[in-house]
Amino acid sequence: MAKVKILVDTDIIIDCLKGVKSARDLFRSDAVDIYCSILSRKELLSMPGLRDEERKRIMELLSRIRILRIDSEIHSKYMQLLSVYGERQASMVDYIIAATAWAKNFPLMTRNRKHFKHIKEIELCPVYKGVK
Repeated sequence: MAKVKILVDTDIIIDCLKGVKSARDLFRSDAVDIYCSILSRKELLSMPGLRDEERKRIMELLSRIRILRIDSEIHSKYMQLLSVYGERQASMVDYIIAATAWAKNFPLMTRNRKHFKHIKEIELCPVYKGVK
């Protein structure tokens, strides 16, 4: 059986780092291939006050995730989202993450559903449901 591919938002990665059981189970599952945006990596590694041991844990977890860089297809989808939904400064990173999900045709897992629920071009998957 083919693995399910999902794009995770930064908050899901943070849950795993904090030891949330459902998030840890997701990241340990053999049934799921997990992807994240390069911007999630940037957000995690640029958190203020990050200690060396925390940076090491983040890097270790990120080494098990497929990190997607912003390519021309993602950029194109991002520009389309801006034209459809308008430019709101607080949501630029969210639009890039949504554009990544749209371009790669991956459902997005996030607890910040309010940031994405208005974007009809993407599918939001249930948070931590169906993890074996």
